[in-house]
Amino acid sequence: MSGHGHGHGGHSHGCGCEGEHEPAERGLEYGLYRRIDIEKVQCLNESREGDGKLVFKPWDQRTDREKYVDSDADEELLFNIPFTGSVKLKGIIIAGEDDDSHPAEMKLYKNIPHMSFDDTGREPEQAFRLNRDPLAQLEYPTKIARFSNVQHLSIHLSRNFGAESTRVYYIGLRGEYAEAHRHEVTICNYELAANPADHKVETLTPQTHFIS
Repeated sequence: MSGHGHGHGGHSHGCGCEGEHEPAERGLEYGLYRRIDIEKVQCLNESREGDGKLVFKPWDQRTDREKYVDSDADEELLFNIPFTGSVKLKGIIIAGEDDDSHPAEMKLYKNIPHMSFDDTGREPEQAFRLNRDPLAQLEYPTKIARFSNVQHLSIHLSRNFGAESTRVYYIGLRGEYAEAHRHEVTICNYELAANPADHKVETLTPQTHFIS
């Protein structure tokens, strides 16, 4: 058992089990698409209405080429993504075509419902230069402190690698989710009054993975 898991996330396939178990594990991590209020998702500058919603799909469909969104008037796309609760966003994957239509830059904004291109001049919470990633293998880690209480996420794909339009096949979101409910404030108060010793126990919980 001691050798199990070496090369996790890399390109090592020394043991056949990695190829079997890792996608399922990653699929669970990238399950936030189920927490998107998909009917209310907006994609500005999409070439065909409704296509922007199609790129938020299950992990095992991340390389599917049937569903995608193309930009229309220029290379920019702006996704407005409302969640059904509060999200702590930890990572994001953007997969496009293996050519110049792949997004080259991404800016993330939080809790600005109905954001427009006029709003993209403001300072983003985080910005990334992207690499071409047709197989959805590259995760861009967020600054979790800035994305710990997200009810609404906006993703601005501001440019690509030189093509007239931008194409996106998959957007994957990794993180944690909490239900939205009216008693949130009460729970926060309890949390603030909690015994600090309780939190020491929490820090040890990851160790249980090694025991099994």
